Amino acid sequence: MRSTLKMPKVGDAVDEVVISEIHVEKGAAVAEGQTLFVVETDKTTVEVPSPFAGTVADILIAAGDDVKTGAPTIVLEV
Repeated sequence: MRSTLKMPKVGDAVDEVVISEIHVEKGAAVAEGQTLFVVETDKTTVEVPSPFAGTVADILIAAGDDVKTGAPTIVLEV
């Protein structure tokens, strides 16, 4: 089963972030809690972890992208 992960809210007043690093590749196995990517806001840098274990089926973002809260980011095969 595939699950599309959406950009979580990383701060109370933040609705858009910049993707600074992607830590996984398509086809990679990931563990629950493993960092998938890192985002930057005006004030901080935040690591976004995987909510569950699976295999990366697709990456819908790239470093440098502006991403809004709730936007699709990565597809995991469970």
